[in-house]
Amino acid sequence: MVPPVLHLESLRVTDEFIVQKCILQGLSCRFTFGSELIDGLMLEKAGVVTITDDSVTLNVCGSCQAALRKPDRVPRLALKNSLYRGELPVQFQDLTWIEEKICAIYCVTAHVTRLFQSADPAQSKTFHGNTCAHEMNVVSTAAVLPRTPADVNGLLSVVFVGPGKFDPKALGTVFRVRRRKIWSFLVWLKHHNRLYSAVGLDLSISLMYPDDDILPGLSDGVI
Repeated sequence: MVPPVLHLESLRVTDEFIVQKCILQGLSCRFTFGSELIDGLMLEKAGVVTITDDSVTLNVCGSCQAALRKPDRVPRLALKNSLYRGELPVQFQDLTWIEEKICAIYCVTAHVTRLFQSADPAQSKTFHGNTCAHEMNVVSTAAVLPRTPADVNGLLSVVFVGPGKFDPKALGTVFRVRRRKIWSFLVWLKHHNRLYSAVGLDLSISLMYPDDDILPGLSDGVI
């Protein structure tokens, strides 16, 4: 069976922001495959099966294959179709969910955390529970980042159930925030995410956060 002819050139990286901020700066080899046949094409590496000197074998779904049979047609679910969101550097892959919320331009959910303390006196600092995210009917949009602790706490609620007194130190890393990590992430986003290019950064707000501790003011809102 003769494989179909696919017009892959329509998948070539042409977005100047991606070219300048990722490829030319050597920050990402996401679209480098070691073959002149597909280097520079916005393909998912997991879909590249084999590469030889004169051929490449790809895994392509039916809908993408149908679109690529036509010249200049970009598949609806292709990375080229404004679906590429960049690569997160290794140093930011351990960001906590609360640190991400502090750095978010848009917040559309409020979070309710339920914590249950063990009834065993020998395990008084053992907690279990869950966090539920609830959609808000308004979008909180930040013009300046990071968000203040008061702003973030306004989107959180902690319900504590247990025989003892709530001890925030027993929360571990659930609400962990790190000042330097937050500021470094925002500076990186400012230069490598177009959504953040016009957002102001305020160092004085970052100083409201601890070097490495729980979110300031969290204990005040515990029910």
